[in-house]
Amino acid sequence: MDLSVTIAGIRFPTCVMNASGARCVTYEELERLGQSRSGAIVTKSMTREPRQGNPEPRYFSFPGGSLNSMGLPNLGYPAYAHLIPALRRFKKPIVASIAGFQPEDFIEGVRYMNEAKPDLLEINLSCPNIPGKPQIGYDMEASERLLQMIKAHTELPFGVKLPPYFDPVHHEAMAQILGRVGVSFLTAINSIGNALVVDPDHESVVIKPKGGFGGLGGPIIKPVALANVRAFWKLLGDRMPIIGTGGIQTGIDVFEHLLCGATAVQVGTVLVEEDIRVFDRIETELREYLDRKGYRSAIACRGRLKEL
Repeated sequence: MDLSVTIAGIRFPTCVMNASGARCVTYEELERLGQSRSGAIVTKSMTREPRQGNPEPRYFSFPGGSLNSMGLPNLGYPAYAHLIPALRRFKKPIVASIAGFQPEDFIEGVRYMNEAKPDLLEINLSCPNIPGKPQIGYDMEASERLLQMIKAHTELPFGVKLPPYFDPVHHEAMAQILGRVGVSFLTAINSIGNALVVDPDHESVVIKPKGGFGGLGGPIIKPVALANVRAFWKLLGDRMPIIGTGGIQTGIDVFEHLLCGATAVQVGTVLVEEDIRVFDRIETELREYLDRKGYRSAIACRGRLKEL
């Protein structure tokens, strides 16, 4: 059974990798990802300066999902630029996730990564947990300006991490932008922003930042994630690899993302809950399910979802 995939000319030994944000902030965490069965090492979304992130408690797990408002805790561009070359010894793709609060931040991050030379850049247009900062991915004109600027400053292949869209008009507009810019892949979706979980016993919210509002993740968001993957697949097809993210807990969840059009997937909430051993379990489950369905590779079922 071949679970390998290729994105922007880069071979991934397996189609399942970590999502930026989950156990990937420190060098120790990145090293453990290198030692794991993850198909890549995806860094935390990095910013110009190191950040402690939002005050705690900022993560809450509940039946069916998770709520977080981490606030981009990370080591900063210079630190990751220094660490990335050392991660090459694991001989798997390194995906550097870049965030920023203004266009100049992203460009500075790209310049650092031009020196560090990760295999791919993932431009985060969709962090929903910074107080007072809107998600760039919901502003189509700003997104296109930023991506054109990035393209002018790097020869590294790059993709975008997108927020969830809820209307076909938004899928169509973003697909057109990605085509015009010529990005190498897209990742869909980031967590669903500004959800609220209530603790009825204590009559309170469950996380401290933003009055309790945070990004919703885990199994509860899988239908939204699948819808976004499918929508972009129908618009872009084979022209652009899609990395599906959202609600993946099992090998069958991975299979559903692949059916909808994903080339690969990322896992977040389940990685936080189970740690890196989750990659072994999900890979085993995916192999068994693909074999049961008669597929000889992960890519063989991509986009084959039947419509009634």
